[in-house]
Amino acid sequence: MTVISTTPDPAAHTLTLVAEFTAPPKAVWQLWADPRLLERWWGPPTYPATFREYDFVVGGEARYHMTGPDGARSNGFWRLTALDEPRSLEFEEGFADQHGEPSTALPVAATRVDLDETPAGTRMTIVFRFDTAEQLEQVVTMGMAEGITLSFGQIDALLASA
Repeated sequence: MTVISTTPDPAAHTLTLVAEFTAPPKAVWQLWADPRLLERWWGPPTYPATFREYDFVVGGEARYHMTGPDGARSNGFWRLTALDEPRSLEFEEGFADQHGEPSTALPVAATRVDLDETPAGTRMTIVFRFDTAEQLEQVVTMGMAEGITLSFGQIDALLASA
């Protein structure tokens, strides 16, 4: 399986996911840079994502929704804050209202993705940092750890078909 670990750290207010892939960092980078590829793995298999807006530049934003098995939609957003192709990216990530605007009712994560070359391919480390331990606990209780593990578990098949 792709995912090595998913670790919440209440003291640091973080949720960290580590995954390894048998593809070079440039190929893994494309999974973040191309919204059509991103749609194929961002979100658990039963909650696929649809990116309506995607401006993959520093200062750019993304608006998307995930559709559940019952047809219900959950909206989300990103604000890209740093890009260092193909090594790292950073963005603010959170929930959005029905119009796609960031919600103030739920936590926002400062997210950093690092893509490190390994002898076998790429190690991806993604850290979601929240303002408080309570915010981290809220998203973990909502199923974020399980959801991202399932989401990232789809990447191996996607890289194999590229």
